[in-house]
Amino acid sequence: SGVDLQVCTSKNPTCCTKKMEERYQTAAKQDIQQVLQTSSSTLKFLISHNAAVFQETFEMLIRLAENYTSTLLCSAYRTMAAEAAVHVQEFFTDVGLFLFGADISTEEFVNRFFDTLFPVVYNHVINPGLTDISLEYVECLRVARRDIRPFGNIPKKAIGQMGRSLLPSRTFLQALNLGIEVINTTDHLHFSKACSRALLRMQYCPHCQGLTLSKPCMGYCLNTMRGCLADIAEVDLHWRGYIQSLEELSGALNGAQSIEHVLLSFHSLVRDALVQARINGPELSEQVNKICGPPVRKPKQSPGCSFDQNKDNQGLKMFSRDSEETFAHRRKEFISQLRLYRAFYGGLAEQLCGNELAAADGLPCWNGEDVIRSYTHRVVGSGIKAQSANPEVQVKGTDPVISQIIDKLKHVIQV
Repeated sequence: SGVDLQVCTSKNPTCCTKKMEERYQTAAKQDIQQVLQTSSSTLKFLISHNAAVFQETFEMLIRLAENYTSTLLCSAYRTMAAEAAVHVQEFFTDVGLFLFGADISTEEFVNRFFDTLFPVVYNHVINPGLTDISLEYVECLRVARRDIRPFGNIPKKAIGQMGRSLLPSRTFLQALNLGIEVINTTDHLHFSKACSRALLRMQYCPHCQGLTLSKPCMGYCLNTMRGCLADIAEVDLHWRGYIQSLEELSGALNGAQSIEHVLLSFHSLVRDALVQARINGPELSEQVNKICGPPVRKPKQSPGCSFDQNKDNQGLKMFSRDSEETFAHRRKEFISQLRLYRAFYGGLAEQLCGNELAAADGLPCWNGEDVIRSYTHRVVGSGIKAQSANPEVQVKGTDPVISQIIDKLKHVIQV
C-alpha cells in the first residue's frame, strides 16, 4: 500500500518499500551530481590544461632568460661571471616566485639584484684587483648602490618593465586557477532537503509505479532543476564578467609589454647597465672612496666562468625561435574556446534537461504524479528570485559557499 512512503506516495498500490525509497533518494542525488560533473568536464579540462601549459611556458621563459643573462656575462665579463651567476639565479628565482603568486614586489627584487651586482662589478670591472674585496666592503657597496647610481636609470627602467609585464601574467594564472575552483565548487554543491526530494520525485518515483521507462516532462524537469540549481544560476552574471575580463587581460599580454619580450631582453638591460658602469668608472671610484673608503682586499682568486651553455640549450633554442608568436596564438585560441562557455551557468538547467533528463517533445511524460501528454504548471525562470513561484521546489536564500565563490570572482575581475 505504500503508507510509509515519504515522497513517492500514490493512490495505487506501489512496488516501493520505505527502504527502497531511501536508496532511490541517494541514487537521485548521485545521478545529478554525476550529470553536473559530466556537463562541466570539458570546460574544466579546457581551463586546467591551459593553466598547466601557461605555467610551463612561463617556467621555460624564465630559464631561457636566465640562460641569456649568464651567457652574456660568460662571454663579455669572464672574470666576474661565476660570482655574478649566484645573483642572476636569485633574481630569476624571484621572478618565478612572483609570477606564481608569492607575496613579493617587483621593485624589491629588481633593486636587490642591482644592489648585489654592484660589488661584483666594482671589484672586477671598475676597480679590478688581483684579490677579492672583504665582506664588510661588499656590504658597504651594496648599501651605497642606490645613492651612487652606477647603472644610471636602468634599474628604474627594469622595475617598470618587470612590473608591467609580470603582473598581468601573474593575474592571468591566478584567474585560471580561480576558474577551476569555481567549477569544482559548483560540481560538488550540497543540495537542500527540498531539492533532494524533488529530484527523487522526478527521477525515481515513476519506478515505484512500474513506469521504469518514462522520463520527466520538459517543463517539469526545468522547474525541478532550476529550483535545485538556483544558487548556481546566481554565478552566471559574474562568470560572464570573468570571461570578458580574461579576454581583455589576454589582449594586454601582447606587444612590447609582453612577458616574453621583457624577460628575453632582460640580458640586454644588464649589458647596458654594465657598459654604463664601465664608462663612468673613474667617477664611481671617487664616490665609492668617499663613502666606503679605499677597497679593503682579502686574498682569494675568483674562479673562471663555469656556466654550461649546452645544458638546456637545445630545448630552449627550439622554444625561443617562435615563442612570442605561438604564445600569443595559444592565448587567443584558449580565449576563443572559453567564450563558448560564457552562458554555461545561466543555461545549465536547460542543458541538463535537454541533453539527458527530460522526455522529447510530444512524447508522454512524467509530471511528478502520473504519465500525461504535457505539463500544465507554469515554468519559472533561472536564479533565486524567480523561484518564489516554483511549483516543484521550495528555495530558501543563497548558499554561503556560492556567495563566497561569487565574491572571489568579483575580486579577480577587479584585479
